[in-house]
Amino acid sequence: MPVNLEAPVALALVAGVRLGSAEAAIKKPGRQDLLVIELAPGSRVAGMFTQNAFCAAPVQVCRERLAATASIRALLINAGNANAATGAQGLASARDTSAAVAAAIGCEPSQVLPFSTGVIGQQLPVARMVEAIPKAVANLQADAWNAAARAIMTTDTVPKGASRTVATSQGPVTVTGIAKGVGMIYPNMATLLAYIGTDARLTAEATDSLLKSAVAASFNSATVDGDTSTNDSCVLFATAQVGSTDVDTAHADFPLIAEAVTEVCIELAQAIVRDGEGATRFITVDVEAAGTVEEARLVAYSIAHSPLVKTAMFAGDANWGRLAMAIGKAGVPGLDPAKVDLWLDDVRLLDGGEPHPAYHEDLGAAVVAKPEFTIRVALGRGTAKTRVWTCDFSYDYVKINAEYRT
Repeated sequence: MPVNLEAPVALALVAGVRLGSAEAAIKKPGRQDLLVIELAPGSRVAGMFTQNAFCAAPVQVCRERLAATASIRALLINAGNANAATGAQGLASARDTSAAVAAAIGCEPSQVLPFSTGVIGQQLPVARMVEAIPKAVANLQADAWNAAARAIMTTDTVPKGASRTVATSQGPVTVTGIAKGVGMIYPNMATLLAYIGTDARLTAEATDSLLKSAVAASFNSATVDGDTSTNDSCVLFATAQVGSTDVDTAHADFPLIAEAVTEVCIELAQAIVRDGEGATRFITVDVEAAGTVEEARLVAYSIAHSPLVKTAMFAGDANWGRLAMAIGKAGVPGLDPAKVDLWLDDVRLLDGGEPHPAYHEDLGAAVVAKPEFTIRVALGRGTAKTRVWTCDFSYDYVKINAEYRT
């Protein structure tokens, strides 16, 4: 079960966005696994994608199309098949399925962005998808965000979504986002799949700038297992339905909209970690007093990715020696252990690299027995800091991934 996470009750509508799902039996029959998101003409769209060299065919097509056109009208997302490591046929499949969407809604194929998630190395069932696409288009509705969040799931146990509304000088602006992903999560740009929509009249440049800053504060601070997917994609679309004046980064409304988008992205990023495959603990890793943000992140991810740390946390074992090990192996040049302090929540474990005299095992055990807690490290080198969210490794993580293709 996810850690203190429930499915969103009712996600707010975003003017200029309609969503429709259908069953294409991509991996197995009996569920909605294909989603079409239609955007109003004039929408501004920005995307960020995986840095994995084996990037999936749809990622390649999306990059091409976002670079070539400023007029995106639809997104096509399928679950169950990643269309990654599929060569020329995979590229053709991504183009053929997005062309089917274009024909169904009346736009050019270059105005459709395709996305896939699921098993790597298998060709898309194009015929079944092409047959299902008109059904998804027939189901397009403005209030289908919750159903859309469910349609893009793979091993997720609950759909993930978040909404915010903010008052601006041109009227109330809504931001709603959905995401999927619980394993193969170390978003070296974004997350497995995330889609954030707003009815704000952002310029193209402001949309792109906002996406980059929101991702840096959210998805790029989340990790489940340290594996960067071949399909990571995060898209922000602004439908320009509120007001009559474009909002650029210098506009007084931009910080308000940016805060709402960032809050939605943080909630989605945390939801992914809370639903990490087999997770029983949601862990915040704070690293402070670092010389640079980069070295703070080295230490934070060294802790967050350590199988020894993660399995100890699953066991409720306050084995702080594993934390010391992870800090020391992070690769921070010239790190002086005699300046390192370490806490579990407010319980001090290390003081200047040595066991704190007031610490005893029961104090640490009480912290790691909780479903949520914080590991805090002070490196004694400067003022830089960072925050990362991660989870534990349980028996179920192994089981889920051992049986992923069965």
